[in-house]
Amino acid sequence: MLRNSRHPRILQPVREARPNNFFYRLVTSQRFLAIIGLVFLVAILLPLARTYSQRRLVEKEIEEIRSQISEYENQNRDLSELLSYLQSDQSLEEQARQSLNLKKPGEAVVVIENKNAAANATASGDGSNSGNNLAKWWGYFFN
Repeated sequence: MLRNSRHPRILQPVREARPNNFFYRLVTSQRFLAIIGLVFLVAILLPLARTYSQRRLVEKEIEEIRSQISEYENQNRDLSELLSYLQSDQSLEEQARQSLNLKKPGEAVVVIENKNAAANATASGDGSNSGNNLAKWWGYFFN
């Protein structure tokens, strides 16, 4: 019982008939998929780039504010040191010596006058009405 000498039948997958319309070809095209992918990528990247630039601006502003804070802290520290100095007895004594011309017992005070300042004060007419106004100006500028 020999069988037919035909070759055995090989089963091949059944190919479905593909539609041959424009929309089907467009959707299955690699170019179309690449373009859709690029559009999707751009749609995601634009808001990300905007958010990143805003974040950088905020970080820069924060850094500027931190530098201002450090400057104000330095000024505050300097003012605190000045305040503590001004409240000390040494500062009080120094101000009394300079402003009120006070001295300690047993000290001698020496006053040094500036002759140029005294001459300018007398030349500028320290309240006296002697001479006319033109002479005063002449003396002010040329003497």
